[in-house]
Amino acid sequence: MPDRLQHYLQASDGAGKVLEHAGRLIRIAGLYAEIAPRHLSGASQVANLKSGVVVIHADNGAVATKLRQMAPTLVEELRKRGIECHALRVKVQARTAFAVPRPPLLKPLSARAGEDLSTLCETLPASPLRQALETLLARAAREE
Repeated sequence: MPDRLQHYLQASDGAGKVLEHAGRLIRIAGLYAEIAPRHLSGASQVANLKSGVVVIHADNGAVATKLRQMAPTLVEELRKRGIECHALRVKVQARTAFAVPRPPLLKPLSARAGEDLSTLCETLPASPLRQALETLLARAAREE
C-alpha cells in the first residue's frame, strides 16, 4: 500500500504534477518576498504561474498599481533567479476572512525613545494626546 501511494504522488498522471506545481509556487513566493519591497510583498501574494506568467493577488488597488509599475523589474529579478517568467499579471483580490492574518511587524522602542516619550507624557495635561501616548508606552515593546 505505501508503494502505491508513493507511486501515485510521484506519477505524472497522479498528484505528481500538482505537487511539482505547488513546490514551484512556494519557491516563487519565497523569491517574490525577497525581491519585492516589504510593504508591497506584505500586501500581496503569489497566486499562480501559468505559461510563464506569474499571477500576483494584491490586497487593494494601490498595491496593484505599484506592482504593475514594477512588473518589468520583478520579472527580470525572477528570471535572474532561475524562474521561467516573461510577464507578471497583477489582480486585485482582497483576502477573505478565512485567510491567515500576518502578524504585525513590531518595532521595539529604544530605551531612549521610551524615556523621552515618558517624560513628554508627564508634562502634558490630561488630553487625548496624553492618553494616546500612555497607551503607546503601555503596549510598546522595548529594546533592552
